[in-house]
Amino acid sequence: MLHRLMTSAAVLALSLTIAAPVSAQSNAGAYLAARSAAMQSDFEQAASYFTQALARDPRNTAIMESVVVSQLALGRVDRALPVAEALLNLGQPSQIAQLVLTANMILEEDYEGLLATTPEGEGVGPLVDGLIKAWALMGAGRANDALAAFDSISEEPGLQGFALYHKAMALASVGDFEGAEEIFSADTAGAVVQTRRGVLARAEILSQLDRDAEALELLQRMFNGATDPEIEQVIEALNGDTPVPFRHITSVRDGFAEVFFSVAAALRSEAGPEYTILYAQVALTLRPDHVDGLLLTADLFETLEQYAQAIAVYKRVPANDPAYHAAELGRAEALRRSDRPEASIEVLEQLARSHGHLATVHSALGDAQRQQDRFAEAVVAYDKAAALVEDRGGPSWFLYYARAICHERLGNWEAAEADFRAALEINPGQPQVLNYLGYSLVEKQIKLDEALEMIERAAAASPDSGYIIDSLGWALYRLGRYDEALPHMERAVELMAVDPVVNDHLGDVYWAVGRKREAEFQWARALSFVDETDPMSEAKPERIRRKLEVGLDAVLAEEGAEPLQVARD
Repeated sequence: MLHRLMTSAAVLALSLTIAAPVSAQSNAGAYLAARSAAMQSDFEQAASYFTQALARDPRNTAIMESVVVSQLALGRVDRALPVAEALLNLGQPSQIAQLVLTANMILEEDYEGLLATTPEGEGVGPLVDGLIKAWALMGAGRANDALAAFDSISEEPGLQGFALYHKAMALASVGDFEGAEEIFSADTAGAVVQTRRGVLARAEILSQLDRDAEALELLQRMFNGATDPEIEQVIEALNGDTPVPFRHITSVRDGFAEVFFSVAAALRSEAGPEYTILYAQVALTLRPDHVDGLLLTADLFETLEQYAQAIAVYKRVPANDPAYHAAELGRAEALRRSDRPEASIEVLEQLARSHGHLATVHSALGDAQRQQDRFAEAVVAYDKAAALVEDRGGPSWFLYYARAICHERLGNWEAAEADFRAALEINPGQPQVLNYLGYSLVEKQIKLDEALEMIERAAAASPDSGYIIDSLGWALYRLGRYDEALPHMERAVELMAVDPVVNDHLGDVYWAVGRKREAEFQWARALSFVDETDPMSEAKPERIRRKLEVGLDAVLAEEGAEPLQVARD
């Protein structure tokens, strides 16, 4: 659908990586630093170093384009503008520079400039250029021409959904809710109209037409009964005495912002985040309170591993907005991924106090605490989440699975097993649950036949999972079926060559089948991979060292365990 925009993405990628000639050796340092930063999507550093390089080589068009890209990725249209203008004045075609000039003309309400004929190949792109022209006609007071322009775009292959959605928004923005609903209800509306944002906009339009019952039915049908604070707020308003106001597009500038947000949302799954973010940032420049745009932009920064930027964008969502909880969940995840787990937990604890009615908030807090080995606290959070889950189905299996892990780590096996089995009731074939429960039963040497059956099912579902194949081999070993265990353990080591536990297990199996020299080699490998500073590691380095000293048989005897010969017999 957006293949022509994808061509622009390829151009952008080249602008960030191709080696532009530099005019003097003194410029090489700044340019190389800029390229390195750009390749890591560190737009702040890239903008700084590219600007330094441009100061020393002011007519280098490749550097100029890189400055524009870096500044626009940070949402700084004002800083990108003079360089974009200079680049185009040099006769250098640049869709990104044109994007900046377009954004600036919208900010200045220069509708005539936007309507001026753009030379072939020098616009932003066919879809964006067409939608911008249509909204510019709306801004110039030429509504009939604008509607005709939307219709013209809808005739382009693959663009009908975009065009009709914006036509409906344009009609609704001037109070023609009947015309907007006529578009929404038509079979030709296309998939874009069926987005979450489109559904909520249509619910508002129906309410303006005194058709609240239809709006409620629409929300039920499209979201299948699932709700969140934003949907719940709309439902509550629809059940009230006054029509729900139409808030999605209230001005021509909002319409322009929606163009860039629509394109960014569509590109999210088709183009790289370093390209998509440019459209998202233009949308935010035109409409800083576009909450969906804020969430999309922050998510793109997270994808690019620019966590500080993501955190800053998430914080721009107001606390009174119904999407605030989503922004805080995103901010907490960005903090965790930037190695600030305690700050992440603090955000989630505060969110649990302000949005304690949401199961997802308590579940996220439990996940964060579990990842920091705060298992007792995590159980409390998961208990609250479980109490709020109305439908024990779908993704709720993970809640019980995660709580089961915490109980198991705390030594509460009865509670752990109950939660593992509750997760399997919801999702009977889930390989992670089957493997964890099966492996735990094997380690406890109870219900071994059932444990083996569970792990075999998990292995059939995930044949390339090293952890699961290790569990299968280990279960067979525990059952004394050493020859059967061996190929599975060797396969597990192929899949997880540097995992200390898997290598240790293979050593035990080698010893059990009489291949003692290979067992000692494998134990030594396992010991070399142990990170003794990792509190989550299940490896037992002292036990491995003892096996290297006296062998597995002697270690089992010291531990009071049954000897291998008994199991073999």
